[in-house]
Amino acid sequence: MQSDVFLPEVSVVVPIYNGEGDLPDLIECLRSQTYPPDKVEYILVDNKSHDRTSAIIQTATNLNPPSIPPLLRGGGNLDNPTLPRGEGNSDRITIRHLTENQIQSSYAARNKGIHNSKGEIIAFTDADCRPESDWLENLVKPFVNPEIGLSAGEILALPGKTILEQHADRQNTLSQKHTLSHPFCAYGQTANLAVRKQVLAEVGLFRPYLTSGGDADLCWRILRQTSYKLDFAESAIVRHRHRSTIKQLQSQWYRYGESNKYLHEIHGVDLMRELTTEEYCYRLARWLLKELPIAVVKRALDTKELVDLLNTPIGLVNVRSRAIGQRQAKLPLAAWEIERL
Repeated sequence: MQSDVFLPEVSVVVPIYNGEGDLPDLIECLRSQTYPPDKVEYILVDNKSHDRTSAIIQTATNLNPPSIPPLLRGGGNLDNPTLPRGEGNSDRITIRHLTENQIQSSYAARNKGIHNSKGEIIAFTDADCRPESDWLENLVKPFVNPEIGLSAGEILALPGKTILEQHADRQNTLSQKHTLSHPFCAYGQTANLAVRKQVLAEVGLFRPYLTSGGDADLCWRILRQTSYKLDFAESAIVRHRHRSTIKQLQSQWYRYGESNKYLHEIHGVDLMRELTTEEYCYRLARWLLKELPIAVVKRALDTKELVDLLNTPIGLVNVRSRAIGQRQAKLPLAAWEIERL
């Protein structure tokens, strides 16, 4: 990086719950960042974990960065694996270990990190994400424009082997392009989001007792209550692991339904219409009698992959799980509370 470029002080906040399997690769990604280490702190917030999360974070705060390059399955730019760690930046990074033991919520954990942050820009990612080496550098660039209050980077898939992971990758399930085109108001997911700290002083922090939809809620309060704008930093990339089992997939889409119900009650977002039994039956029959035979033929001709045969039933599982989540969601009274900076 050039010395004359825009380099504000940045705090990266990561909420972690039972993250012992993800933390080694995540920390390696943080060590690989091209953003100057004297301009950034990485705040890892343990949210009532029951595994070795706390011990791993504490060890990381005391270690110098390793001399090996980032793992391909984790840190670094996956499209340029030979990129040196931090582009020659071998200085020790600042990792801070915090705990949030009062409220079991990633939003409460993020608030803990914000309260203890020193940066003028607050960036967020998650424990199961793998930021590319130039992630933070590119995520921060839009803030050179004083009108920008939020910056959202892109979320791409880590390589997956299961049918469900391949399906989610084909659908770009986690891409910010979906949330940035939300019909109510654009928003960025906290897996890859940054905000000016001074904006949080105006509108407040996350709702600590909300369990889903908090990223949309925060972005909407900023965009609808202030004149700040949201910028899409498409080159600021984090890689995310898709769900690999039906149970994990159903849980993910159930939470999407919960989120929509919560945002309906808080912001008046339209509820999603549920499919009728007749519509489910029609779509399955169409898949069995038309889509599947065509896909089988193309599969035999090597023009289709196995995942293409199952797009419709997997999609219907997702839609049903989301509908159940929306129907069963009950917004806690405490979720109306907005924590203040």
